[in-house]
Amino acid sequence: MAEYGVGVERPITGYHQDEVGDWVAELECGHNQHVRHRPPFQLRAWVLDPEGRAARLGTTLECPLCERVEMPDALRWVRTTPIWDQDTMPAGLRQAHRIAAGIWGRIVVHDGRLRFAAAATPAIEIELGAGATHVIPPGVEHEVEPLGAVRFAVEFFAVDRGRQPYERAERRRVEVREPADEGGDPAC
Repeated sequence: MAEYGVGVERPITGYHQDEVGDWVAELECGHNQHVRHRPPFQLRAWVLDPEGRAARLGTTLECPLCERVEMPDALRWVRTTPIWDQDTMPAGLRQAHRIAAGIWGRIVVHDGRLRFAAAATPAIEIELGAGATHVIPPGVEHEVEPLGAVRFAVEFFAVDRGRQPYERAERRRVEVREPADEGGDPAC
């Protein structure tokens, strides 16, 4: 289980060079991290040749941006759930569950209050009120609980390195539809 708050490890999925020729590891979460070989402080001779880089694909690096629960720029909006309330929200949201690797979520509370808890070190348990949002990194075990009457939705974004970076998710608002009669989509 991925935990955020302390030492989040993410697999390397690829590489690219920055504008000055330094190598940058592309992580599964969508974040990038420089992997420089600059002895005696940074010893990463493996980054200097294609075979060394290829051998490190799939190994993990700590991702401080995931630790700070920052959404990466290389995301594409996938979908937004219907607006659920305390009666129509899927039962799976009330128990521990995760969002898949490469997918980020964001809870958007329209009215009322919602408790969000996540497996982190230290544990995270916060109350979200009307107008609040909260980011959910991939692979993080979490659950939500309505605190009385509430209306909320969940937005999903996929890591997509082939597209131009989208406007920061905090500034981008997605149109959310009212729930269908059948109670909406399944949980995360």
